[in-house]
Amino acid sequence: MARVLPLLTGRPTRWSTPRLVRALTALCLAAFLAAGTAAAGVLTGARADTDAIGHRDARQAARAADLYFALSDLDAQAANLLLLGADPDFSSLRRQTLDSYEQRRAQADADLQQAAEAAAGDPAGQRAVQTVLGQLGGYEALVARAELLEEQAGAPAGQPSAAALDAYRQATDLLRQRLLPAADEVGAASGATVDRVYAGGRDGLATGWWWLLGTGLLALAALAGLQRLLTVRYRRLVNPPLAAVTLLTAVALAVGLHLVTRADDHLVVAKSNAYDSVIALSRARAVAYDLNADESRYLTDPARAAAYQQSFLDKTQAVARVDGATLDDYNARLATAAGRHRADHAAVPFGGLLGTELRNITFPGEQEAAERVLAAFQAYQLDDRRIRELRDAGRLKEAVTLNTGLAPGQSNYDFERLGRAIGDTIDVNTRAMDDAVAATDSDLDTTTATLGALALAMALALTALGVRPRLREYR
Repeated sequence: MARVLPLLTGRPTRWSTPRLVRALTALCLAAFLAAGTAAAGVLTGARADTDAIGHRDARQAARAADLYFALSDLDAQAANLLLLGADPDFSSLRRQTLDSYEQRRAQADADLQQAAEAAAGDPAGQRAVQTVLGQLGGYEALVARAELLEEQAGAPAGQPSAAALDAYRQATDLLRQRLLPAADEVGAASGATVDRVYAGGRDGLATGWWWLLGTGLLALAALAGLQRLLTVRYRRLVNPPLAAVTLLTAVALAVGLHLVTRADDHLVVAKSNAYDSVIALSRARAVAYDLNADESRYLTDPARAAAYQQSFLDKTQAVARVDGATLDDYNARLATAAGRHRADHAAVPFGGLLGTELRNITFPGEQEAAERVLAAFQAYQLDDRRIRELRDAGRLKEAVTLNTGLAPGQSNYDFERLGRAIGDTIDVNTRAMDDAVAATDSDLDTTTATLGALALAMALALTALGVRPRLREYR
């Protein structure tokens, strides 16, 4: 620009007018191409990243959590089958429990198949899936053996035979020590991929926004310089093609920056607002089904009751953490914390996965759905304390009835309400994630790409059209 200014002010220079016009024209064209490349790169990357999170990686992570949930409930149903024994009062419930066991087994098989396909390019994920595939058959064989021994013994409810209990112990130990940790690894691998894509996507959008702004402003500055040169040297007030391309460039730059900003907003909604809640809730559901299995294990195996009781508390804290709470005072302390939260939804004085969700309320209907989760979780925890009180009082059959019953006020009834409430809250966030992905797809579809390419072609053509007549005067 040090050489340009003397020309514009009329001072002598060794640059001729045609050479300067060509130089500024070349700068304009280069700036247009740079801006077009920057816009195409950042917007294509934004669509790819949003699609990867919304259509692939987030689904894989949620599927892994669903696998953990299916395996946890599979073992809960196996424990319930052993718990019900041969008592004729539970014959109908036993059939329903067996049906639930078969449904969860089919669900786990389907989740495993999908997880295996999704982990095709991930060595860690493949190893974890292979662990589950290799061990699940052994688990199912041990459960089948436990059920056969239980039928042969004709044991009463809550008092399985020693042989059946030993087979179930081997099964549940296999599930808790090998299958569930491996399912956790599948989810961790998918979650890490989502986090990596999200971080890279937002960095790319931020960098791309500044590149687009810089190249766009450079194009506008070059156009301004070119028009000023033509005005001074050729005594023309305005060059219509260059005026049109200047307006086109300004509009295209504004639209491009707006699209990048919208893409970033949609990415934040899809991942931080929706996906994070989906994963927290999916994990909460999986852990809840595992602690529900601990409740049945607690009744089934008195020798391990203390260990299962502690495991139940640990998982309870994972869902809704109340620091310092014990099994005896957890309900009262959670009730106090929940009361504070209901008085002021901005206050969430408990942690865990449910606390994570309640701190990330974003969408219409999400608050109400999450509140139902909290209420159902509290009701289920109260049922659990009643079950333990009945067992401690020697009223084992009543404890089994309360634990396995599906009538209102019984544990499995309230637990099903908890599962539905979690599912409803997941649905709110899943719909929002789908909407954000769809909005990005709509913003950055083929029509947008075509219009962008057309705008670039018009800018190049109008610039050439604006300077060509002036350069011809020097031939």
